[in-house]
Amino acid sequence: MSRDTPHSNRWTELARGESGSASLEFVTAGLILLVPLVYLVVALAQIQSGALAVEGAARQAARAYVLSDSAEHGRAAVERALHVGLVDYGVDPDTADAAIECSPNPIHCLEPRSTVAVVVRASVTLPFVPPVLGLETIASVPLEAKATQTVSVFGGGNR
Repeated sequence: MSRDTPHSNRWTELARGESGSASLEFVTAGLILLVPLVYLVVALAQIQSGALAVEGAARQAARAYVLSDSAEHGRAAVERALHVGLVDYGVDPDTADAAIECSPNPIHCLEPRSTVAVVVRASVTLPFVPPVLGLETIASVPLEAKATQTVSVFGGGNR
């Protein structure tokens, strides 16, 4: 007694027509779906790294400023903290700038109990963007962080 029925013969004939194409379909679909997914993961990781760098640099810059003896030393400390904080995370410090805001007296930042805020702005270029025709500026994400510190009652420029 034969197990072959007209139904099974039809499936066998259909299977013979597609022999060897599954691996090609898998590779094609894999490339189409996998490459954008990997790029998205790499781009999000780079943006997150930049956000952490800007936030950390702002926090360290504010701390360094309130611990300095004078406004000039404070600005130099902010620049050093900004450079170190951004380079640690792989962000180019030349693309960043910092602004120092003081309250209640914007001229005398280091008075006891005054508040010093450091705002850091930087941009992170998306991965694999070539530096041609200004594409790196178009394909970049601007980041900003602000950190606030209070000058100690016993600290600041009046020591």
